[in-house]
Amino acid sequence: MSEVSFDGRVAIVTGAGGGLGRAHALELARRGAKVVINDLGGDISGTNGGTAMADQVVAEITAAGGEAVSNYDSVATPEGGAAIVKTAVDAFGKVDILVNNAGNIRNAPFTDLTPEAVDALLAVHVKGAFYVTQPAFENMREHGYGRIVFTSSAAGLFGSIQQANYAAAKGAVFGLANVVALEGRPHGILANTILPAADSRMAADMNPEQFAGMPTTPAHGEPEMITAMVAYLASELNTSTHELYSIARGRYARVFMGVGQGWHVKVDEPVATPDDVAAHIDQIRNLDGYAVPGSMIEEFALVK
Repeated sequence: MSEVSFDGRVAIVTGAGGGLGRAHALELARRGAKVVINDLGGDISGTNGGTAMADQVVAEITAAGGEAVSNYDSVATPEGGAAIVKTAVDAFGKVDILVNNAGNIRNAPFTDLTPEAVDALLAVHVKGAFYVTQPAFENMREHGYGRIVFTSSAAGLFGSIQQANYAAAKGAVFGLANVVALEGRPHGILANTILPAADSRMAADMNPEQFAGMPTTPAHGEPEMITAMVAYLASELNTSTHELYSIARGRYARVFMGVGQGWHVKVDEPVATPDDVAAHIDQIRNLDGYAVPGSMIEEFALVK
């Protein structure tokens, strides 16, 4: 079986100063990648930045014989995103891999969330993924190769109490990743999304109420469990794109969005009324015979 290798590849990992990002960066470097370590160096809310966290990871990589450079720009602005990619190009000549990992968290009950708490998460998770991916995508397209890993969350797809801002941001990341995958495929750029659950500063900030009813059996929470999937998706061995993977409690699984067969109002039939919907709601809700569309157009094409 072929080994995952990144010899000759250049990677950017955002939010790589600690936690999951650090684990991703160390593994990519250990397997031969030249890595840009981007991190603001702040706390989990995204404030109080500094250079020490990124520099420490660079020092770890270089001490082990690898190649890495630091970057301290914010992912949340177009200028910051461009500067992060420029760091990679100036230091190593190109970008082959982008791991959109940077994030922040500010939990509160839905009605207690302030505009600032909403904006802060949308800026880092959504705008951050946009503004770093755009210039990285352009560089990848120029040389016909790329691997992009987006970090979403089960909160964004399935919900999580006291995390409306986080869930909204992570749901948006998933939507962005799907479009990048579709537009990237013709240029050799593959984009996939992960839903990670691991021991991290973010996990430590969760309210215990959020885990009520969780099984108490031991579970893998090491960041390296997430890194194993990230490294595979970022490698040449991966040939899949536009897919979503959960890594939680030691289980790796593909997650998908499907659509049921539903109830179809034919073209020559009258426009449906609320009473018609009520009469057919069991058929509408039935998931038997579901399909997994590869795009909006494919979803529309299911209706004959």
